[in-house]
Amino acid sequence: MPKIGFVSLGCPKNLVDSERIITKLKTDGYEIAADYSNADLVVVNTCGFLNSAIEESLEAIGEALDENGKVLVTGCLGKKSDMIREKYPNVLGISGPQDYESLVKAVHDNLPIEHHAFTSLVPAQGIKLTPRHYAYLKISEGCNNSCTFCIIPDIRGKLSSRKLDDVMLEAKRLVNAGVKELLVISQDTSAYGVDIKYAEAKWNDETYQSRFIDLARALSTLGVWIRMHYVYPYPHVDKVISLMAEGKIAPYLDIPFQHASPRILKLMKRPANATNTLEAIKRWRAICPELTIRSTFIVGFPGETEEDFMTLLNFLEEAELDRVGCFTYSEVEGAKANDLPNLVSEEVKQQRLERFMAVQSKISAKRLQRHVGSIQKVIIDEIRHNENIALARTQYDAPEVDGVVIIEDVNDHKGIAKGVFVNVEIFAANEHDLFARLKMNPQ
Repeated sequence: MPKIGFVSLGCPKNLVDSERIITKLKTDGYEIAADYSNADLVVVNTCGFLNSAIEESLEAIGEALDENGKVLVTGCLGKKSDMIREKYPNVLGISGPQDYESLVKAVHDNLPIEHHAFTSLVPAQGIKLTPRHYAYLKISEGCNNSCTFCIIPDIRGKLSSRKLDDVMLEAKRLVNAGVKELLVISQDTSAYGVDIKYAEAKWNDETYQSRFIDLARALSTLGVWIRMHYVYPYPHVDKVISLMAEGKIAPYLDIPFQHASPRILKLMKRPANATNTLEAIKRWRAICPELTIRSTFIVGFPGETEEDFMTLLNFLEEAELDRVGCFTYSEVEGAKANDLPNLVSEEVKQQRLERFMAVQSKISAKRLQRHVGSIQKVIIDEIRHNENIALARTQYDAPEVDGVVIIEDVNDHKGIAKGVFVNVEIFAANEHDLFARLKMNPQ
């Protein structure tokens, strides 16, 4: 059978797109090659959000052409087909994000296969690119926000939510296949369903609305870790925090605050302000003291003064967020922020990034110390027998972006395996990770 090589770049939402494409190709009878040399054709699923991501995508296309020669390009950078064609006129075809039909047709046109489906080759949950024990669950496409530094609405369009029953069918298939952790993703998870007027849906003989809180309730019945990503701090988020306090979903929120200065937030056109955010964080922690909050921020946004930056640092110290990522501002082609005056120099951006991370490192270390001495249920992501350790995560940590639990002396314990839950005792912490010893047998 013909073999397709696949390169997937960018965020988890792009990874889900890749999973859907590969599932369709496998259903149509194609095999997936592990390297360029064994592939009859290569698909590159690109990212086009930041300039650095554009450069990485272009380099990946060039590498695929050099190593294989037959390349189809899809994904966010596909919206800029002229740029791709100018640099690589020999690509076989270009399609944009979520345009699965055009890409699959291009694969068939350039690498024909008999027209019958090999559905038995595809598991019920589809092809997943994550480890077997966790999976991303994408509930919507696009975004209705107009952040000046972002071009996602131009690339992926306005918010387009899936009905709740459709989301739950996929979630149930994943759980039946052995997934123990679902990571809910979208561009704006808390806006889920607004575009379809919170359409009613039936699931397990109950009637739900296609909205954030109802989806959280429905997912909580599956008996796995449910983790919420890309949430905006709207008032109705409080109801989801209550589910966390009841132990129904993981006490974890990923909220991209981006800044704290009211003036900068206004320039960014972010749908929140720092005062209300601090009040919300205090309220959420009162409801669910175990809540972990992850966020991302941008420093060096056009017009950011030293006063604005100090407002951000003061916010960090008061909010005491658990997990934080920070990036220096960089122009994105087509973003409205490019036209703003008073650009911040690269030198000042880097200085502010270092100062930001120095403050946050101390906060992270302090927040992690509260777990020392506790017994935690963790899921194992990796075992390193040569180091006699395992890397795991608590319910307070998402894969790839957060810290890990380093479990010592695992070689003498039978049944330790990737994807199993174990109980551990936390005996130490630093600014990123926890250190633990096994407490009970694997579950």
